[in-house]
Amino acid sequence: MIRQSITIQLPSGLEARPVALLVQVASQYESSIYVESNEKKVNAKSIMGMMTLGLSAGEEVVVSADGSDEREAIENIEKYLSSKN
Repeated sequence: MIRQSITIQLPSGLEARPVALLVQVASQYESSIYVESNEKKVNAKSIMGMMTLGLSAGEEVVVSADGSDEREAIENIEKYLSSKN
């Protein structure tokens, strides 16, 4: 299992469209992937779960992945959350 802190740099934070794109990125991997914020932990492959976090730009989350492709999953999720588009 890998855990990594990531600061959200998407200008709009994680609204509906960015959440949907994050779920698409996470769903490409076999690993179990979770996002934690303020003592809430949700499945990164769940749109409804991710929406409940209500994350804004500049907030820090902890992403954890466990499975055969965990390293690649974390790297690509970090790349997405750190993008400024």
